[in-house]
Amino acid sequence: MLTALSIRDVVLIEALDLEFGDGLGVLTGETGAGKSILLDALGLALGARGDAGLVRSGAAQAVVSATFDMPHAEGPIASLLAQNGLEIEPGEPLMVRRLVKADGGSRGFVNDQPASAGFLRELGALLVEIHGQHDERGLLNPRGHRALLDTFGRIDAGPAAQAYHAWREAEGALAAQRAAIDTAARDREWLEHAVAELRALAPEPGEEETLAERRRSMQRAAKAAEDLTAASDYLEGSTGGLAQLRQAARVLERIAPDHAALAEALAAVDRAVIEGAVAEDKLREAKTDLWFDPSALEDDEARLFDLRGMARKHRVQPDDLAALAAELEERLAQLEAGEEGMAALEARLATARGAFNKAAEALTVQRHAAAVRLDAAVAGELAPLKLDAARFRTVVAPLGTDQASPTGLDRVEFEIATNPGAPFAPLMKIASGGELSRFILALKVALAEEGGAATMIFDEIDRGVGGAVASAIGDRLARLARRTQLLVVTHSPQVAARGAAHLLIAKSSDGTVTRTGVTALDEDARREEIARMLSGATITPEARAQADRLLESA
Repeated sequence: MLTALSIRDVVLIEALDLEFGDGLGVLTGETGAGKSILLDALGLALGARGDAGLVRSGAAQAVVSATFDMPHAEGPIASLLAQNGLEIEPGEPLMVRRLVKADGGSRGFVNDQPASAGFLRELGALLVEIHGQHDERGLLNPRGHRALLDTFGRIDAGPAAQAYHAWREAEGALAAQRAAIDTAARDREWLEHAVAELRALAPEPGEEETLAERRRSMQRAAKAAEDLTAASDYLEGSTGGLAQLRQAARVLERIAPDHAALAEALAAVDRAVIEGAVAEDKLREAKTDLWFDPSALEDDEARLFDLRGMARKHRVQPDDLAALAAELEERLAQLEAGEEGMAALEARLATARGAFNKAAEALTVQRHAAAVRLDAAVAGELAPLKLDAARFRTVVAPLGTDQASPTGLDRVEFEIATNPGAPFAPLMKIASGGELSRFILALKVALAEEGGAATMIFDEIDRGVGGAVASAIGDRLARLARRTQLLVVTHSPQVAARGAAHLLIAKSSDGTVTRTGVTALDEDARREEIARMLSGATITPEARAQADRLLESA
């Protein structure tokens, strides 16, 4: 609920700080005292159009801050805050602030975080309902009537919403299948040719890298083959180096006993023969490892050429050819099995649509029953509010399938006829200012069990009425205030007497500057104000006595 309102430099208000409690709060004052300025200031904080004309003459800017008590950190308000990156802890106050400069520029803040005017309006609609003679929000907006009726009738639209989403999902799946088949059909000749080519090529993931590495290995072997052959020729064969060493060893074996140096020479040659044999073995091993079939190199190069050429043709990487082949195979399979698949999807769609229609029909039946109860509840409130000649009805009309939504197939709108025999028409188009406010009050009383915004404001709901009607209005406002914070701008002493708190709005002037101020009245001052409302400028003892009776009866 609204706990505080701070206003700086708005029209005739220089500086004003107000605190509010729960229950019914009344705001009174003489005509022209500035009651509308107070509501305009609150509306500004809640996202109303920021007009430079609201800035007090001579001031650089106007600033309005509204503070709300938030006992619960959950619900629509908390969800909206979270969607916009704002978190609030249980018990933490919520402060909405708006600044308007003299040149017309404006800025908004929520808990000191920058916020757009659009966000402030969306948040404000959840925080406060303002009902005035020309108000076109809340109960007057037909777009919200269906939700109000559902809430009144405790109607659960969840099953219909689930059926609706299942229907739309089936519809989307069928549309996607149709599009895929249509696309595939247009490309059938190309698709069949591409699939045939890829089937013939049979690409495998990673194949290009394997072939490229194998080709590089064979190319290295080809380059080394000539040198390897030359090295083998120097070592192997009858004239090779190793054969010469063995022959020298045989010669030295005959003469080695004749001299110690010859024995050492023989030992060295023997070692050389052994190392040469090792080198000979290693050469043979290398020949085996580096051997390749030139035709295999040609085959690998041809395969690489084909893979890379096919990849360029389809504008993919060679490693993606296998996945492309699978994708094109699937597209061709979809085309070939399209009719069977379409039939299954069409059956699924028909089932889903039937389920939605059934759920929507159930909603319609419940809404018609709830509409009868709501009409009766509102009708019971009209006569005491001097609207006994008026009639109210809740219209539940069917919508076309193209207008279906998760809430079903119904359009709901509140209509009234203000005179006997007069046709019904939308609420906001037929009622006069005073009638409109009283109709809204009757509706709010009928819907009171289901709640609404935590704070409601009625602006001059009692205009043009008095006596018993004003008492009836005061009684209903007091009943509403048991469930929500209610602020009422009133000219009626019967309504003012019902308030739990009373604020007096008045203008003062020092001869140069005119200012609007607000005073919280104690019991004595409150009696004087109600007496003034009863008798006018001159307060009589009779008026004070009548004020006492009104306060006592309230």
